Amino acid sequence: MLHDLLIAPFAEFGFLRRALVGCLALSVAAPPVGVFLVLRRMSLTADVLAHGILPGVAAGFLIAGLSVTAMSLGGLVAGLAVTLGAGLLSRATGGREDSSLAALYLVALALGVAIISTRGGAVELTALLFGSVLGVDDPALLMMAGVATLTLPLLSLGWRPLVLECFDPSFAAAEGARGGLWHVLFMALVVLNVLGAFQALGTLMAVGLMMLPAVASRHLARSVGGMVYAAAGIAALSSVSGLLLSYHLDLPTGPAIVLAAGAAWAFCVLAGPVDGLLVRWLPRRHLAG
Repeated sequence: MLHDLLIAPFAEFGFLRRALVGCLALSVAAPPVGVFLVLRRMSLTADVLAHGILPGVAAGFLIAGLSVTAMSLGGLVAGLAVTLGAGLLSRATGGREDSSLAALYLVALALGVAIISTRGGAVELTALLFGSVLGVDDPALLMMAGVATLTLPLLSLGWRPLVLECFDPSFAAAEGARGGLWHVLFMALVVLNVLGAFQALGTLMAVGLMMLPAVASRHLARSVGGMVYAAAGIAALSSVSGLLLSYHLDLPTGPAIVLAAGAAWAFCVLAGPVDGLLVRWLPRRHLAG
C-alpha cells in the first residue's frame, strides 16, 4: 500500500520523475533566497518580480514560441530592468523603492498579458501564468539545475555581508561589507530563482516554493543557518507531497505543491517551537490554572 502511494507513481511515469527532480532543484536554491527576503523585510518583492518578468517572457514567446531559452533570457532582462529601474527611480525622485517596484510590476504585468494575447490564446496564457510542472522538459530541467548551481555558491560567498545587512546595516557599512553591491547581486539571484520556478509553476505561483517555506522556517529555528535548512526541507517535502496529491487526487500540480507548502506553513505557525501559537498559548493557560 505504501509503495503504491509513495513510490509507484515516480517509478512508473518519467514525467513525474522529471517534475520531482526539477522541484527538488528549486527546493534547494529558492528557499534560502526567500529566508534572506524575510529577514530583510522584503517578502513581497519576490512576488513583484515574478510578475515583472512577464513582459520579457512574453517577448521571448512572441519571437520563438514556448522556447525555454528565449523566454528565460527575456524574463531575465525584464526582471533586472524592473529591479534596477525601481532602484534608480527611488534615488532620482527620493521616493521609496517598494513604491517604484509596485508601479513597475503592475505596468509589466499588464504589458505581458497584452503581448501574449496578440499572438497566443488562452492555452498559452494559462501555461505562462500557472506553469506546467508535469510538462517540464530537459531544457527546463537544465535551467532549474543551473539556477541552483549558481545560487548556492554565490549565497555562500555573500553569506556574511548579507547577514550583517539584515541585522546591523551600520556595522556592515563600517566593516566595508559593500552592502549596495551585494544588494544588487542578491536581487539578481531573486530574479534568477523566480525564472527557474516560472518554468514549473508559472508567473503567478513562482514564489510559492520560495516564500512559504521561508516564512514557515522562522517558527522552527532561531539561527539563519537553521532557518535555511528548515526552509529547504519544507520545500522538498512540499514538492513530493504536492506531486503525489496531484497524481492521486487529480489536482492541478502547481497549485497542489503550493497548497502543500501552505499547509506546512500553517502547521508551523500553530505548533512551531519558535513563537508558535501553541507555545505562546499553553504556558499562559498553565499559569492561569
